Amino acid sequence: MAQALGEDLVQPPELQDDSSSLGSDSELSGPGPYRQADRYGFIGGSSAEPGPGHPPADLIRQREMKWVEMTLHWEKTMSRRYKKVKMQCRKGIPSALRARCWPLLCGAHVCQKNSPGTYQELAEAPGDPQWMETIGRDLHRQFPLHEMFVSPQGHGQQGLLQVLKAYTLYRPEQGYCQAQGPVAAVLLMHLPPEEAFWCLVQICEVYLPGYYGPHMEAVRLDAEVFMALLRRLLPHVHKHLQQVGVGPLLYLPEWFLCLFARSLPFPTVLRVWDAFLSEGAKVLFRVGLTLVRLALGTAEQRGACPGLLETLGALRAIPPTQLQEEAFMSQVHNVVLSERDLQREIKAQLAQLSDSAPGPLPRPQVRLAGAQAIFEAQQLAGARRGAKPEVPRIVVQPPEEPRPPRRKPQTRGKTFHGLLTRARGPPIEGPPRPQRGSTSFLDTRF
Repeated sequence: MAQALGEDLVQPPELQDDSSSLGSDSELSGPGPYRQADRYGFIGGSSAEPGPGHPPADLIRQREMKWVEMTLHWEKTMSRRYKKVKMQCRKGIPSALRARCWPLLCGAHVCQKNSPGTYQELAEAPGDPQWMETIGRDLHRQFPLHEMFVSPQGHGQQGLLQVLKAYTLYRPEQGYCQAQGPVAAVLLMHLPPEEAFWCLVQICEVYLPGYYGPHMEAVRLDAEVFMALLRRLLPHVHKHLQQVGVGPLLYLPEWFLCLFARSLPFPTVLRVWDAFLSEGAKVLFRVGLTLVRLALGTAEQRGACPGLLETLGALRAIPPTQLQEEAFMSQVHNVVLSERDLQREIKAQLAQLSDSAPGPLPRPQVRLAGAQAIFEAQQLAGARRGAKPEVPRIVVQPPEEPRPPRRKPQTRGKTFHGLLTRARGPPIEGPPRPQRGSTSFLDTRF
């Protein structure tokens, strides 16, 4: 496995650079807002037309029809044909249907249905001044060259402000984390504010619990898990990172907390999100392992990074031609990391953290492994809410009147033998017996 992951990535030479759709502020560059936006809404981007490797239009229409059919019978599809949903998510959800599919995959539509009017109340309520000031300073940093977030008074920044404020009111014990900004911004590019809010709630509380709280204890745990996976799958890369002193907390939080929204070309970000909402946190580990392999997988790459700064630079400067969505996601899905492997490694690292690390320990058991686990949990919760508690029924009946004891019939001396041997007494009267005719039985004609 380590040898397979260490092989050089071979890309077709015709793949073109698509770095203008990157979400990172430092990587987004363009002359001014007058330039034309690409098909994702980034001003001056080069994704106005689908690049090489993009599925043809006929195939996209076929996938759209499959998704329409699956979403029309969502409960039946998730109950009986989840493998089909997972495979379609790996192929990529059509852009026209992400607004319909993302809330279904993460269960946000159920949360919104069970809590009608909650978002409106939170959006209209005044926010905490402390969090409102921090959120206001971060608004202009979220995708500054996207047409939704160019203007401070535009619907993009204002919607982002309302969604983040609503979450601080919804979970005041957690408050606001700066990494929630890019996540909420990507959601707002595809969804109305209310649906984006409930998707953000599901990501923060179901997919990645403990990531965006004040202690970020789950991030520390996953960093140790990631290093353990590197040691097993990429031993040479792990040894190099240890020698130059690059710990996982120097690069992993930006990847995992932002769901790679600031680290990959935007078309690839959307494909990562499709798989992440379907299969859960293991997709983040697969993507991270793939990025480390692309940056430091060969001896020549590691030799060119003798120190800490050079190694971090290599992790952040992977050529965009190697991050094209089709080829990159194919490598991601080929990483041999199952949910069982991930849970086993989490338990091992959790046991080590409990002995050494201070602070509250994470609770990995509350993390649900993707859309199927979320669907089953919501179905079970709905069944419990819908089942009315059985109230015992008390029936009071009037007391019955006492009946006289049943007397045993007197049959002594009234047997057939006694009747025949009776010597005295009046004759027994009864109905006259019919007289038998003189005709013999043998002469009877039937």
